Amino acid sequence: MTDKPAHLPEQLALLSDLNAAQYLTEGLLAGKEDVPALALNKNAESFPREEARKASRPVRDLVDDAMYLYKDDKPTKADAWLAPRLHATLRLDRREAADRRVWNYLALGVAPDYVVWRHLVETKEEEKLSGVAGARFRGAHYTQAFARLWWAAELFRNGADYGPAVTVCTHQDMLNTALRLDVIDHRPTAQAMVRLIERGTVRTGREINALARAVNTSAATLMYDVLAPDTERDGEPLRQWIAAAEGAMAVPRRTLPEGPEEERAPEGSVAALADHFAGLFTDAPVRGKVRPDDSEA
Repeated sequence: MTDKPAHLPEQLALLSDLNAAQYLTEGLLAGKEDVPALALNKNAESFPREEARKASRPVRDLVDDAMYLYKDDKPTKADAWLAPRLHATLRLDRREAADRRVWNYLALGVAPDYVVWRHLVETKEEEKLSGVAGARFRGAHYTQAFARLWWAAELFRNGADYGPAVTVCTHQDMLNTALRLDVIDHRPTAQAMVRLIERGTVRTGREINALARAVNTSAATLMYDVLAPDTERDGEPLRQWIAAAEGAMAVPRRTLPEGPEEERAPEGSVAALADHFAGLFTDAPVRGKVRPDDSEA
């Protein structure tokens, strides 16, 4: 299996899509080759200045701990543990997190072994491992191995509370489907969807997918930010949180870390949308589920 990099610089770096592509070999995607760390780092671009939040070792330690904690379990279980801790360790703002070069480097320069461990696909018919999709190393924010976890934590945390993000990452269909929706950028929408899972209104993957489709379709005709307004975002707590990274301890392993001390999504808005979405879900078609009126036809 692919091993951890033989060389790990002290600071993270940036790796362009073009440079990343040359390392996505068939051997790596099959989990049979390592990434040539020295060559890769020669092609990587340094950040303008060194910062504690951009140190390589804390991220590498998190990855090692995740693989150890879930070595006897399904790798998907690691998502809910790693997502909030990755977010709290890197302490990026959204502009920085939108730079794909950050995630390319994490996947290839810091933890290619984790990407293979987490995303190597098993073919049920032949019970063989069929490889890792290249998009897990270099891909969109909702597909790339580390970007998807960071953005899930960012979009679904409620102020400093990562609990809702853990709920999302515990349900793979929520992580894989809802993260693609533009409406999730509206915090009350994100929290209302999480609330329906926590209530047990939606339980299965198919139900989550049906809810996501209904919410997204309804957004075309109903402006959620008017029905359920969010508070005006104050950037100061995030700036303070990022600045505090210089003296921050490593994120806790047994308890959830805390995010920026931002104001939570307004409870009234979340409750209103949760009720609205519950109504949408009642009428939403769920694949494989027989509706009462169908059985009577």
